[in-house]
Amino acid sequence: MTGAGGLFTLGEAMGIFVADGIGTLEHARGFTLAVGGAESNVAVGVARLGGAATWLGRLGPDSTGSLIAGRLRSSGVRVIAVEDTAPTGLMLRYRRSAQFIHADYHRAGSAGSRLTPADLPLSELESAGIVHVTGITPALGDTARATVFAAVEAARAAGVPVSLDVNYRGKLWSRFEAAPVLRDLVALADVVFAGPDEAAIILDGADPVDGLAGLGPTEVIVKDGARGCTALIDGSRHTVPALPVTAVDPVGAGDAFVAGYLADRLAGAPPAERLRTATAAGAFAVTVPGDCDGAPTRADLRSLTGADIHR
Repeated sequence: MTGAGGLFTLGEAMGIFVADGIGTLEHARGFTLAVGGAESNVAVGVARLGGAATWLGRLGPDSTGSLIAGRLRSSGVRVIAVEDTAPTGLMLRYRRSAQFIHADYHRAGSAGSRLTPADLPLSELESAGIVHVTGITPALGDTARATVFAAVEAARAAGVPVSLDVNYRGKLWSRFEAAPVLRDLVALADVVFAGPDEAAIILDGADPVDGLAGLGPTEVIVKDGARGCTALIDGSRHTVPALPVTAVDPVGAGDAFVAGYLADRLAGAPPAERLRTATAAGAFAVTVPGDCDGAPTRADLRSLTGADIHR
């Protein structure tokens, strides 16, 4: 199977040790080993919703790398794993309180951070239905940043739409460092996802939706958690409220939202339907623990909304 017509994405996937319970780390009684990474989460989300999804990344010669590849494949994602001599990145996450989640990253010099433009299979990019990148991978290092821009430029040259989730991570780089890079990526993208705070990094006080659209993308979606989302798609404005759910774990909700939108876009759904599916997928994600383990299927979304969620 090739990635023709589906999602193609690239970035770092990590092994994640999630502490059981709530409280300080020293009081954790055990850990759950999970897999995460913004781009791989989106790939899993698209695959669970019936779309074709390919993920490219570097993995180390270790059991964590094997685990990641196996988990992604078992979720229906086509994996292009570039072997690297560096270890696969790790994250340690614990819930300090019912409201605050803390994460420690062990990813400096990781396999995933060593992506290079030479890793890109140009034929895969050129035949994709959409190429999705985030603002995380460019923060991992010079070669990773160059790889993201090379992927975007190759997609644009082939007429393939480019999707960007701004996904700013303050632990990786400062707002000052991030702003020009993220602004350049927004200007090259066709579809842009951002939170209001992320948009503020790029814009100088402008309205998030109109300001991002003014940089070039024809589809701008500002996701605002429990307040829902606002979008400007091909000149039409949309506002979709969040679905009321009982939140268990907010991690991965943004990636599920993006996956819902892109899965429907690939399936040919109109903008309003894409946004409804995105909102439902994000809502479902917060009702289950983990980054992508609980990514919803179409049946899950029908159970949540009581409506037929496309296809």
